[in-house]
Amino acid sequence: MSTPAFELIILENGDIGLQRAGVDETLVQVKFSPKVKEYLGDQQVEIAKEMIDSGIQAVIDWEQATVMAQEQEPSDTVH
Repeated sequence: MSTPAFELIILENGDIGLQRAGVDETLVQVKFSPKVKEYLGDQQVEIAKEMIDSGIQAVIDWEQATVMAQEQEPSDTVH
């Protein structure tokens, strides 16, 4: 099973979005205030990328912890 490819896009309103490659549906949207945009300058996309990467890693960690917890639950099966 392959991992889907994702891409960052700049939306019409200037926000930064994440979507699956080839699919026109925004999964996550990062919106910076005008003050933050001014502060970040041309680093907006890189900062949004890091924010999204951190979120994806948090989901992966959560999924792994859930699987491990389920594997450690005692079984009701009697042998």
